[in-house]
Amino acid sequence: MKLHTEQAEEYLKSLVVETQDLASPVLRSASICTKVEEAFSQAHVIVVLDESTDKEVFTLEDCLRSRVPLCRLYGYLIEKNAHESVRVIVGGKTFVNLKTVLLMRYAPRIAHNIIAVALGVEGEAKAILARKLKTAPSYIKDVIIWGSISGNNYVDLRKTRVYRYESAIWGPLHYSRPLLNLIFDSEWVKREFVATLKNLTATGRQFGGILAAHSIATTLKYWYHGSPPGEIVSLGILSEGQFGIPKGIDFSMPVKFENGTWVVLTDLKDIEISEQIMARMTSDLIQEKLVALGDKIHFQPYQSETELRKKDNSLPITDDSQEEQSQGFKTSLTNMVKPCMVAHACNPSRRIA
Repeated sequence: MKLHTEQAEEYLKSLVVETQDLASPVLRSASICTKVEEAFSQAHVIVVLDESTDKEVFTLEDCLRSRVPLCRLYGYLIEKNAHESVRVIVGGKTFVNLKTVLLMRYAPRIAHNIIAVALGVEGEAKAILARKLKTAPSYIKDVIIWGSISGNNYVDLRKTRVYRYESAIWGPLHYSRPLLNLIFDSEWVKREFVATLKNLTATGRQFGGILAAHSIATTLKYWYHGSPPGEIVSLGILSEGQFGIPKGIDFSMPVKFENGTWVVLTDLKDIEISEQIMARMTSDLIQEKLVALGDKIHFQPYQSETELRKKDNSLPITDDSQEEQSQGFKTSLTNMVKPCMVAHACNPSRRIA
């Protein structure tokens, strides 16, 4: 945590006391570090959250570029001071994928051990679905989050299953049913579900301390001990071209944890993503990286050909991807949710916190 004032140091000291008050059997000690050169000394696990800055920014581009100096410093210190097997988890509400890929850039020696937590968005999606089905979020498995964790993402329900669902059909604990077979209101899936999740992601509401802590703790548990057998987990990692995703960006995709690492589930069937949706997700992530590093001056939100033609005041045009998804829901109940388009959680007119 970056210190700016004595007040901040006092806050950290009170946080240490609260941590000690937990009397947790797994906690050996808690301390604070106020000297930059000593940061991350022999750390085995590092959790990077939203950082503060004393520099006022007025544009999205300035907001993106403001992430670079601190990530460069963190990367240098992690490589210099941390344990050689250190594991770095990146979370927060803003530019999670960008911070992750910047840390990989400035700490190349341990880049393979830097990941972004996507379980928070996954948990929000499960909670919304559970309220619709009147069941518990923990009974919903295999929700896949594609793309940006804190920005433009795509919630894929095609593999999602519901366990212990109270209905006319009942089975043992391991029995499950496809979620899309239980939600008969396709319009709710396409519109209200997407809009609700978009609002939560865009504003950061409900992504409080409890959800963030649980997401990080669960990801760590899976990383060390493996994820439940057969269960799909969403994780932000560096793309190597899987699923047609451009190389070199941090992208949330389906994985499983085993033997102290993760494995991308490239063998999953029927999870192809349309070119338009993929372009919409990857465009923002690529531009964020280019703008942050100074290779691009202005950030331009992605617009499909359909949107551009609508803006040109041509005749009304139907969104083909929406029609295809609607038809797919009616015929096979395996449609994909429309991508959650969200604004970056950076108000250019305010100080970034």
